[in-house]
Amino acid sequence: MVTEQAARVDEPAPPVRPRRVVLKLSGEVFGGGQVGVDPDVVQGLARQIAAVIRHGVQVAVVVGGGNFFRGAELQKRGMDRSRADYMGMLGTVMNCLALQDFLEKEGIETRVQTAITMAQVAEPYIPLRAIRHLEKGRVVIFGAGAGMPYFSTDTVTAQRALEIHADLVLMSKNGVDGVYTADPRTDPAARKLDTITFAGVLQQGLRVADQAAFSLCQENDLPMLVFGAQGDDTIVRAVRGEKIGTLITA
Repeated sequence: MVTEQAARVDEPAPPVRPRRVVLKLSGEVFGGGQVGVDPDVVQGLARQIAAVIRHGVQVAVVVGGGNFFRGAELQKRGMDRSRADYMGMLGTVMNCLALQDFLEKEGIETRVQTAITMAQVAEPYIPLRAIRHLEKGRVVIFGAGAGMPYFSTDTVTAQRALEIHADLVLMSKNGVDGVYTADPRTDPAARKLDTITFAGVLQQGLRVADQAAFSLCQENDLPMLVFGAQGDDTIVRAVRGEKIGTLITA
């Protein structure tokens, strides 16, 4: 005979809504697959983030710049890698300002903090100030990557999340809806994983984000949810704990 208490223990626990998240948005999403910024896409992103804020979750955002410049690709064409990476950092700030504008049109107070000083358009990155903004219900958007070449925005996302004491990293990816056993675009046998450990990702060489980002999260027990940018309300669904993407844990 199963007691009422035992039955309650066996029931799956409801998903725990994170208190503070860091959301990574790829630059390609901002451009809608093109060079530049697609206002309709950015407006949709702002609407989703605003909905999450109104549900009481604190949100910080790290933005890529691939819709303008990608340092590694410019290097292949003969440009100095450091200079190319700095150009990419400036591209991320343009995306930050676009997202800030549309968030404020949604009635959400927003601050942009950059790793490269540009006082006319953004605050310098100061972790304690960022935390204070989040506690006041503001969105904080981190731009200019790490302020140093050779660091990807994936790695910056993990670093910022640790420094502001986030509960979860939301890795929104363009063109893929989670972690697969192989590249689904080239291997029809590839299957999507609902959950996996960081050690498993590293051992199997699954390339969804940078290994440095995975290592930082693994060493500090910070979970990461990888999900697709395409689709309706994917950011909102991810924060609500719905079954979406792949959850990576230590």
